[in-house]
Amino acid sequence: MPERAVRLERLGSDEPRDVLRALRSALGAGPAVALGPAERPLPPEVPAGTAVVVTTSGSSGVPKSVALSRAALTASALATADRIGTGQWLLALPAGYVAGVQVLVRSLVQGTEPAILAGRFSPVAFAHVASGMRSSRGGARVPTYTSLVPAQLQTLVTAADEDPAVARALASFEAILVGGQALPQHVRERAAEHGARIVRTYGSTETSGGCVYDGVPLDGVRVEPVDGELRIAGPTLADGYVGDDPLTERVFARDADGVRWYRTGDAGTVEDGAVRVTGRIDNVIVSGGVNVSLDRVERIVRETPGLAAAVVVGVPDERWGEASVVVAPRAAVADPDAVLAAAREAVAAAVGKPARPARILLVDELPRLASGKPDRRALSRLAAG
Repeated sequence: MPERAVRLERLGSDEPRDVLRALRSALGAGPAVALGPAERPLPPEVPAGTAVVVTTSGSSGVPKSVALSRAALTASALATADRIGTGQWLLALPAGYVAGVQVLVRSLVQGTEPAILAGRFSPVAFAHVASGMRSSRGGARVPTYTSLVPAQLQTLVTAADEDPAVARALASFEAILVGGQALPQHVRERAAEHGARIVRTYGSTETSGGCVYDGVPLDGVRVEPVDGELRIAGPTLADGYVGDDPLTERVFARDADGVRWYRTGDAGTVEDGAVRVTGRIDNVIVSGGVNVSLDRVERIVRETPGLAAAVVVGVPDERWGEASVVVAPRAAVADPDAVLAAAREAVAAAVGKPARPARILLVDELPRLASGKPDRRALSRLAAG
């Protein structure tokens, strides 16, 4: 047991207002709060200074319990305010995951009450809650902000084409943070046509959420590529993984100067201060003896009309060893053969013929994790079957 410790309490509810109350206490002198699915046992105490332990499986399916300190969460919230401004936040994400946690933490740090979209996400519900965010301070309108994943933004943009109320809601925010996965360029352009001001974010639970906005690290955050892998340093880093010291030491490495770096597992570059993520280092298949980045293929595929929400997964292939499959919502694809042909042509032109998707699989609804991200393990099993 550490010399100085704080009690860790698992919150038995993922209701946003329950999470908000627990966070208010955790950021003060109260016990730390454990959020996320109860997939692994946690100790009754954690090191002093810990505010939140977020358990997340991510896309890999391996549970990890990430310890975030009050200092890290507050540093992230303040850096976000310095970058995009202050105002009232709308929570439209699950409160038990880091992006939702940060919406609530930003509200607590700024001393504002967040608007909350309770229940199932829908364009009508989003527009209704956004329309009620009309407050002023000293006679001036208080700016509003929200955070979404790309699938939510895609849903809103599609609805805004037919529903003026949704279009007004999109345009009402000073900034809409979008992270969790790559945002197709044409979705961002369509959102901009409706007046939405989109800020693409990059980060993870281990960095207290997004720490790079539109390619530029937040103040105090450093991003450097080492052997092709992006590493991040700064005040927003997590303390490590609860109950897994070997993983903590492996993922959070110190350099010769004693600076602590988070190894993201993402491939990317940093040029003239701009961070560019090219994909997961481990999300690669070998097709016909050629290494193919599925992340890169997916980004190109999503620019094909009808495939904005598509996910690309790898499957065993008798001829090529491995091949990629496009999994997409059935309702968006009118002519599967034509759409697949267009996607294959685009991938061949940008990456090369060995990277072309072998086939397309249409589903009624993409399986998703509680965080809103696609469940890639489930999709891989579906495509392989």
